[in-house]
Amino acid sequence: MKPLITVEFFYGVAGAMLALVAGRIARDAGHPKRWGSALFWGLLSVVFIFGKLLPPVGTGYLLLAMVLLAAAGQVGRSHEATSSKAERVLRAGGLQDRIFWPVLLIPASAIAGSLGLAGIHFGPFALVDPKQATLISVGIGMLLALAAGLKVTRARIAVPVAEGSRLLQTVGWAVILPQLLAALGGIFAQAGVGPVVAGLVAQALPTQFPFVAVAAYCLGMALFTVIMGNAFAAFPVITLGIGLPLIVQQHHGNPAIMASIGMLSGYCGTLLTPMAANFNLVPALLLELPDKHAVIKAQIPIALVILAANVLLMYFCVYRF
Repeated sequence: MKPLITVEFFYGVAGAMLALVAGRIARDAGHPKRWGSALFWGLLSVVFIFGKLLPPVGTGYLLLAMVLLAAAGQVGRSHEATSSKAERVLRAGGLQDRIFWPVLLIPASAIAGSLGLAGIHFGPFALVDPKQATLISVGIGMLLALAAGLKVTRARIAVPVAEGSRLLQTVGWAVILPQLLAALGGIFAQAGVGPVVAGLVAQALPTQFPFVAVAAYCLGMALFTVIMGNAFAAFPVITLGIGLPLIVQQHHGNPAIMASIGMLSGYCGTLLTPMAANFNLVPALLLELPDKHAVIKAQIPIALVILAANVLLMYFCVYRF
């Protein structure tokens, strides 16, 4: 059954935004890294818009060019004038809590769409691909939030483009870090790192005990995420190396419960590492904090508590359901 709305549409929307960013930078004669930055965001827009049509090797060369631009220091941020802090405080005071309404539309749309969109059909056509219902729902929520934000703030359509450009340039090359690290995790899995990890864990720990297998998996997800900076990179390696052979095959655990709680354990590692620059270092820059590691320091206690809870939750659930 052919879907009417696909996730590629939202990739195209993101790519169009990136193309607008590249165009704004190219027209900004005062930009300190004008052409390198314009090329970086332009190449990224090509990946988003035409990624499904490009051969994998072509996408790889585009990403390599982006990495070289970033490594050569050719990707920077503009010095476009923006509103003053006093103006922003005054504007926020007028909007008050209404400013949060558009943001809440995204999780609301994600939940509602995940539960309802997959079952909508029009003859031989499905509204969305059931396998992509959650991603599409997030994309729909994003567009609804954009429309609601324009309505609430009464801003022109050029404002989100300008502010989105400013934020993307502030984040800089780190915006592609999650995708690169996730791809690296897949490469590690294909290279056979998982079995090596399994052998090392089996030698170092008494994995014949179910609790030890669970603790090794959850802690391994967190630790490898700290090293890699992304739970998606850690997941294939640790799941193939520890989760499947020890929890599922040796102790007959539930793979769905293992995978879901395991990913949450990996996210605990994300909260603890500067390698997750887009999550932990960029917010410190955006908030102009004096300590660039202030976000990580604030997250450490809750991350450790959640990680410990994940170990106990998985142990009590994965072997019983």
